[in-house]
Amino acid sequence: MQNYYDKRAAEYEQIYYRDDPVRLHELAEITTAMRNTLGGLDVLEIACGTGYWTQRLAGAVHSITATDASSQMLDIARAKGLPESVSLLQADAYDLSTVTGAFDGCLATFWFSHIPKARLQEFLDGLHSRLSQGSRNEAAGNGARVFMADNCNQPGVGGDLVELPGSADTFKRRYLSDGSEHMVLKNYYDRDQLASIFNPVSRNIAIHVGECYWWVSYDIA
Repeated sequence: MQNYYDKRAAEYEQIYYRDDPVRLHELAEITTAMRNTLGGLDVLEIACGTGYWTQRLAGAVHSITATDASSQMLDIARAKGLPESVSLLQADAYDLSTVTGAFDGCLATFWFSHIPKARLQEFLDGLHSRLSQGSRNEAAGNGARVFMADNCNQPGVGGDLVELPGSADTFKRRYLSDGSEHMVLKNYYDRDQLASIFNPVSRNIAIHVGECYWWVSYDIA
C-alpha cells in the first residue's frame, strides 16, 4: 500500500478534479461538514497524503498535526506552503505513540477504506486512546471529536473491484500513469455497516451517505 501511494503521490489529487457535478457538490459538502465539526480544535490528521484536506481545514482550526506513512506524499504537502499552525509528520496510523501533542479532534479522509477489516477495531482503539491523552475535551469530561470521509462503491470508477477467495476484504485493480498495475485494498461500507462500526464507540454521531462519498462525525464515547 505504501509503495503504491509513494508512486501515486504526484498524480493523487487528480481524483478531486473530475468533471462530475454530483462529485464536486459532495466534496464541497464534506469540506463544510469537516470545518463545522473540527472548527477551533487541535486536530490529529491520519493519512493526510498530499495535504489536500489539511489545506482546506487549516483556517478553521487551532492547529493540525498531519501524519502520513508516505514521505513522497508529505513532500508534496510541504511544498504547499501550509500555515504555521500545521505540522507534518511521517507516522504509522496503527502506532500513534510517536506523535507528540494533545488533540481534541481527528480528521481521517479516504483512509478508512484501506484498513483491513481484521484491523478496524485495532485502528479505532489505538486512535481513540491517543486522542484521550490530555485533550481539552477529555479534561472537561467530553470525548474528542472525529471526522472521517471516504468513497462509496461506484462500479467502474477508480478501477475494477476484485474479490479474492477467502478474503473478507475487497481490492481495486488500478493503473498509474507510468503503466504500473497495483492491487489496492479498498473496502466499501453502506449506512448500516458504518452505524454498526461507529455506534458502539461514539456519541452524537452523524452519518451521511451520498452517491460518491460517505462522511461521519462523532464524539468519542
